[in-house]
Amino acid sequence: MTSFISHTTIDCADAYALSEWWKPVLGYVDLDGDPNLPGHEECMIRDPETDHQLLFIEVPDTKAGKNRIHFDLRPREGTRDEELERLLAHGASVVEDHRGKYGPGTAWVVLADPEGNEFCILRSQAEVDAQQ
Repeated sequence: MTSFISHTTIDCADAYALSEWWKPVLGYVDLDGDPNLPGHEECMIRDPETDHQLLFIEVPDTKAGKNRIHFDLRPREGTRDEELERLLAHGASVVEDHRGKYGPGTAWVVLADPEGNEFCILRSQAEVDAQQ
């Protein structure tokens, strides 16, 4: 017997604002028939291609320290650096830049969302395949 991941939960200060921030980052949408609205303490979004769901839940405490679990994002289209520019323009901030650390064209950039939750942007699969 095994279990499966129903959804991924993110603790936050403002569930609506953070769910709205992540929707264009990932291409996720509100659940059919259950739109997220300002003031909702729990907001669920989903990937229309895979049905993976993210649940944002408001909690009273603030983020303390480094995330123990984080997202590693790979661009669906374009390059890592193009996606990095898009995410920075959307309001992400750079935490650490590891580009080129392991040779030309390698590595990732650690970013943070508006509430400080860290995530990484990796090279696209096309970039990885071209390097092999």
